[in-house]
This record gives sequence, C-alpha cells and structure tokens, in this order.
Amino acid sequence: MVKRVSAPLTDNVVQDLRAGDEVFISGVIYAARDAAHKRMVDLLSKGEPLPFDIKGQVVYYAGPTPTRPGEVIGSAGPTTSYRMDPYAPILIQHGLKGMIGKGQRTEPVVEAMKKFKAVYFAAVGGAGALIARAVKANKIVAYEELGPEAVRMLEVVDFPVIVAQDCHGGDLFVEGVKKYSRPFP
Repeated sequence: MVKRVSAPLTDNVVQDLRAGDEVFISGVIYAARDAAHKRMVDLLSKGEPLPFDIKGQVVYYAGPTPTRPGEVIGSAGPTTSYRMDPYAPILIQHGLKGMIGKGQRTEPVVEAMKKFKAVYFAAVGGAGALIARAVKANKIVAYEELGPEAVRMLEVVDFPVIVAQDCHGGDLFVEGVKKYSRPFP
C-alpha cells in the first residue's frame, strides 16, 4: 500500500504503518550517523538535552557527500543501520518515532519499537543521488566538526522509503523471504 506521511510522526501515524508499505515522507527529518548517535546518547546519560527535540522525529542514517554549487545536498544514500543499534533503543525511549536506513535491526531495537511505538523505514541503497532530489533544504544543527556525520535538519518532499519493520512486529525481511521462497522439488 502506498502512503504519504508528514514528519514529525504521531503515534497514530506510526500505528497505521505496516511492513511492506511504500511511504513518501514530507516535512522535517534529521540526518545523523554513528558518531553523532554516540554523542547524543552520552548527553542523555548525563541528563543533558539533545541538540534538537527528538519527540516524534525521524532520523535518517546518512552522511551526505559534499554539496556541489547550486545543489541543496550531495548524494545522500542510507548507511547500514545496525551501527546505530546500540543507541536506537535509548533514543526511541526518549521519543524518536522513525528511523531510515538499510539492513535489519537487532532484537533490542525491535522490542523498543514495539514498546514505544516507532517504525523503521528502509531506503534504497545505491540510490543516494536520486534520494537527494527529495531534500529541499539542508542545515547543520549540531556537531559540525564531524563533517558528513554532523546532525542535519532536512526538509523533504516525498522522500521515498519502505516500511521494513513496524511497531506491531511486522518484519519485511522475514515476510519477504517467506513470500518468495519456494520449496525445492
């Protein structure tokens, strides 16, 4: 099913999404990778505020290439999500509602998604230049010294993703294999 959603996300929107749904996201999302996630979780462990209000937000696991003159952002393909898995449950507990990346998530992330109603979207790897077309504005909001791993606020229109794992336990990585598996004769 094709759905259009606005970010930040609400619990109702998250609960309506099912593994396999094709989704176009419009609104504000944040880009951040490993080093930025570690810093954010370190802040939370000290009881300090994050560099942006994470409630309802979607984080895109991406480190864009340098922006060429006249462009909004460089190539912005997804990075492998499991690198953020040690940090994701804590951020979900603090209000993160969506994550965008590639590859499966670990069980602690899936359990946090179920408990706190969050969703994991997959973006198509190797299509960073095409995905970048959905980004209409790009602004660094924290950790500029991290270069491509800085936290960026992105305004997006029709950012294309697929629900890979939903808050009901639906898992496209499992269901997809079952759907196309055939027994050998």
